[in-house]
Amino acid sequence: MQVVLTLLSLGLTIYALIDCLQTPDDQVRHVSKIFWAVLIILVPWVGPLSWLIAGRKRGAPGRRVGGPRGPEDDPDFLRDL
Repeated sequence: MQVVLTLLSLGLTIYALIDCLQTPDDQVRHVSKIFWAVLIILVPWVGPLSWLIAGRKRGAPGRRVGGPRGPEDDPDFLRDL
C-alpha cells in the first residue's frame, strides 16, 4: 500500500509541475510560477493539489478562451470547404 501511495504522490507531483511550467504567466493566480514550482516539489500532496485547485485559472489547459474548439467551430475552415 505504501508503494502505491508513493507512486501516486510522485505522479501527481510530476503532473502538477509540468502543468505549472507550461501554464502561461497570465493564467497563474495568487503568486509567481517559481513559488508554485517550489511548493509543488517541496510539499508532497499539498503543493500539487493546491496548484491544481487554486494556482491556475479554470478552464481547459492550453485552450484559447473564446476561440474555435474544433474544425466544425471555425468559420474560416468551414468557408474553405
